Amino acid sequence: MLASGAMRVSIHTGTFLGLLLCGSAVFAQARLEVRVEPDNADLRGNIGGYIGELGERDEQALRRLAPAAEEQARRAAEALGYYHAEVASEVRPGTPPTLSLRVSPGEPVRLRHVEIRVEGPAAQLGAFHVPQGRRLRPGAQLNHGRYESAKKLIQNQASRLGFFTGRFTRQRLFVDPAAGVADIELVYASGPRFRLGEVLFEGDTPFDEAFLRRMVPFEAGAPYDADLIAKLQQNLQGRNYFQGVQVDASPAAARGEVVPVVVRLQMRKPHSFGIGAGFSTDVGPRGRANWTRYWANAQGHSYGTEMELSQPKQNVGLWYDVPLDPPMTDKLRFAGGYQFQELANTDTRSRLLKIGPEWHRLLDNGWQQVFSLRWQDEEFRYGDDNGTSTLLLPGVAYSYLKSDHPLDPSRGYRLQVEMAAASEALLSDANLLYGTVMLKGLTTLAGRHRLLGRLQGGGNFTDQYTTVPPSLRFFAGGDQSVRGYDYQTLSPTNSDGDHVGGRYLIAGSLEYQYTLQDKWRIATFVDQGNAFNSEISPHLKTGVGFGVRWVSPVGPLRVDLARGLDDNSVRLHFSMGPEL
Repeated sequence: MLASGAMRVSIHTGTFLGLLLCGSAVFAQARLEVRVEPDNADLRGNIGGYIGELGERDEQALRRLAPAAEEQARRAAEALGYYHAEVASEVRPGTPPTLSLRVSPGEPVRLRHVEIRVEGPAAQLGAFHVPQGRRLRPGAQLNHGRYESAKKLIQNQASRLGFFTGRFTRQRLFVDPAAGVADIELVYASGPRFRLGEVLFEGDTPFDEAFLRRMVPFEAGAPYDADLIAKLQQNLQGRNYFQGVQVDASPAAARGEVVPVVVRLQMRKPHSFGIGAGFSTDVGPRGRANWTRYWANAQGHSYGTEMELSQPKQNVGLWYDVPLDPPMTDKLRFAGGYQFQELANTDTRSRLLKIGPEWHRLLDNGWQQVFSLRWQDEEFRYGDDNGTSTLLLPGVAYSYLKSDHPLDPSRGYRLQVEMAAASEALLSDANLLYGTVMLKGLTTLAGRHRLLGRLQGGGNFTDQYTTVPPSLRFFAGGDQSVRGYDYQTLSPTNSDGDHVGGRYLIAGSLEYQYTLQDKWRIATFVDQGNAFNSEISPHLKTGVGFGVRWVSPVGPLRVDLARGLDDNSVRLHFSMGPEL
């Protein structure tokens, strides 16, 4: 709320109403009523905000206050360009008493001449925006707040982009109420743009300075930009090396037109250990543990191990990371692991050993790219049938996530694509082409109505399908696939009824959620999908149901009751984690 040439006062409506209700019961808190004819919500709000609370006043005190309130209302109207406002007041008795202001704003003052200009090097800089828009053009209604905002925008940009000696050579707002016109003149001389100096690192760290400089997003002598300073701090904090990062690039310390950049670093503990437990109806109780060494040498290498234990799956993995350029996003990872898995409600199991390098890279368009070369040896059993598979799998994966919150988004989407291949000519038992794709999307309408969709597909192409191991076959059913059916029970079976996985996968879901309170939602959904071998007319299984969502500190917790329409089964599903 603004008033011409006067102080600014804000009023919080909820607080005001709370005090008003309390006062009416005990103190006779006076009320203010503002009526604008014709109605103008902006003007009404600005007058009410400028006058503020009336406090504990009786009828006589309000009558004494009325002339001052009328003058305050006129000044608040002038701030919005109404220099001919007529204000009349009336005091009505009661408990509490009311001061009523009737305002007739009249014709507003309009802009006649507008000159807003930036001179000097900033005028040639595309990133320096001169305030414009239809509300600052001749013929627009005068608004003192927009004039002040234009000045502040210019000053803020100058400070952010390093024009520290800039100043207004002309700044004038001329108002002629009789003629109903106003002129704006703002001319800003930017002066020279300062530059960033050499980055100086302070603090006891184990890293080579050359490695630290790889995280600096600018060269010495680059034009000053506050976003580069923020990026530098973000880069250093994002690597999990440091407990504290302080970046100082104060213009007051500039030598000539060069701003020195001093970074003070405080190391974190070199390693951490984590342990956790969870439960889902897919795998039942499960436990997880991980150990990480955040740096192993002066070049910032790191390594660690992670383990998972549940009834159907147990695995342990090791990894070693080598930072690349830029080290915040790109890395070379050497990974290996062992996994034992037994499919639910079946006699299918596998023992998998895998090892190989991965090149992780964040592309300029925001996609995460991973090139990999994985060697895997898998021993498996389908009922009474045993087999082994040795494959060397070069592969590539792409993923993209756009979300407005990391744990509980209201809108966004995720895309994932993965492809891998094997050849008998390259240390493999079979010729194989394998691929998967997944798309998730979420939107929220009118604050309470959420729509969540998911689509998955996959296939493997080979003329030696019997040699394809379980880890590269497809299974559907369960919490994250087709609800209403048990985990991994939707797939082709062998003669003994064991689920042996399919060549192809299609699965999709559409879910509607309604928000009851901040942390509670109800949901209804339909899922459809299956794993199959025939490319022609696959039989898709359908599940429908409803559920409850509670937004926990680690993401939504989901409890669903689903019915499989193809076998009339009813199953309870429990899971948790982000929805994208």
